Amino acid sequence: MSRKILIAGNWKMNKTASEAGELARAIVAQIATLSAIDVLMCPPFTSIPKVSEIVGTSNVRLGAQNVSDKVSGAYTGEVSAAMLRDLYVSYVIIGHSERRSYYGETDAFINKKLLTCLDSNLIPILCVGETLEEREAGKVEEVIRTQLVGGLAGVPADKAETIVIAYEPVWAIGTGKTATPEQAQEVHAFIRKTISEILGTEPASKIRILYGGSMKPANADELLAKPDIDGGLIGGAALKADDFLALVKSGVKAQA
Repeated sequence: MSRKILIAGNWKMNKTASEAGELARAIVAQIATLSAIDVLMCPPFTSIPKVSEIVGTSNVRLGAQNVSDKVSGAYTGEVSAAMLRDLYVSYVIIGHSERRSYYGETDAFINKKLLTCLDSNLIPILCVGETLEEREAGKVEEVIRTQLVGGLAGVPADKAETIVIAYEPVWAIGTGKTATPEQAQEVHAFIRKTISEILGTEPASKIRILYGGSMKPANADELLAKPDIDGGLIGGAALKADDFLALVKSGVKAQA
């Protein structure tokens, strides 16, 4: 493949700093020098310093689950891009469905965060996806197009290719349900086509699109074999070293 597979673990609100350290050590010990694919761990804010120490100079990347749209100032409880950069964070998850549904984040607000990331040399992972009700109503493409148009507004041409997109069918997150590989590929292909319309053909061919709907060792090989699926944004399976490493192995196999 021309695009390098990315296996990203989203730990969500799990693991204390000490627990995060144990998990990170178990993962890094196995793949510290892996270069065939990109591997990313996104712990909670409180665990980023500990995981950053463990990741060190290994090939494993460090990410955050959120970022403020503000540069600095009187914004109690927020974490800025500069603070993350100082801890050697290189990726940030933007617009996860849980942020959209639980905290009311809009496409316009998510877009501010995405542009802040690009201004700060952080790689944004922009999440898009439909709910079960939207899928059953035949609105999958409409919903995702709206999220992409809003989220990618104003992206500078010279930074477009660094963006990562994660397709997360909301109905398949934490439910045990998974889109079939064919369903996932169909939406990933639509996402790439829409990116081409927004940002141009060349960036669309290089932007990685991850699948974020309950990827696990049992289905990873099939999903990653699809031409427009460039990795996974992993939730539950990222919390166990053996499961996450199995997904990394699937990524390496697909990249070969």
